[in-house]
Amino acid sequence: MEGKTLIIIPTYNEIENIESILHAVFNIIPAFHVLVVDDNSPDGTAIVVSELKKKYSDQLFLEVRSKKTGLGDAYVHGFRWALERQYSYVFEMDADFSHNPEELLPMQAQLLQQADVVVGSRYSNGVNVVNWPLSRVLLSYFASVYVRWITHLPVKDATAGFVGYNRNVLTSMDIDSIKFVGYAFQIELKYKAWIKGFNIVEHPIIFVNRKLGKSKMSGNIIWEALFGVLYLRWNKRSFK
Repeated sequence: MEGKTLIIIPTYNEIENIESILHAVFNIIPAFHVLVVDDNSPDGTAIVVSELKKKYSDQLFLEVRSKKTGLGDAYVHGFRWALERQYSYVFEMDADFSHNPEELLPMQAQLLQQADVVVGSRYSNGVNVVNWPLSRVLLSYFASVYVRWITHLPVKDATAGFVGYNRNVLTSMDIDSIKFVGYAFQIELKYKAWIKGFNIVEHPIIFVNRKLGKSKMSGNIIWEALFGVLYLRWNKRSFK
């Protein structure tokens, strides 16, 4: 495997899931490293990760931030950490098993072959979502349709949060200037990568709704995405 690969897992109150997801990742691909970026979870998520570091001392890393400032901000923190340590490939992944760790190897293969960005896509081959209410499926699906209509971004799952990046994509951006924190954050990175000419490949996955813990979805995140897409389109030239 060429270069080092880091999986960034942002957490806030994921104590029910974090131990299981970390064991699952390391059982499948022990060569990968994982960085948990925890936003000072009051449920003790970071304590569990600290204990697991005793077992996975060379593979598992933890950054605890002082407060919850949004998913996008947590990922930017992780991106900085990864770039400073010369990782070649960086993945975003949720802690709640909605993203199947078994998809990491085929997604990594795409990065090693021709992709600069690989998207774990719910909509590249029909609609592959399990146990979401219909209203949530429709919201997510038509959000991606809306993004394609406004921006012409050729990605069927623009809001996907299971994504792998070649480090060149991240170093080409001023990650400190990333504007958004929710769904719009995921759209922003894909859009900027596409504008810069990077090759984005969608890898079909089956997305399974979380069984444990609570979703962090909010109305503010949805509104940010709706208006954020317009902002991205209006400022297209500045991203090249």
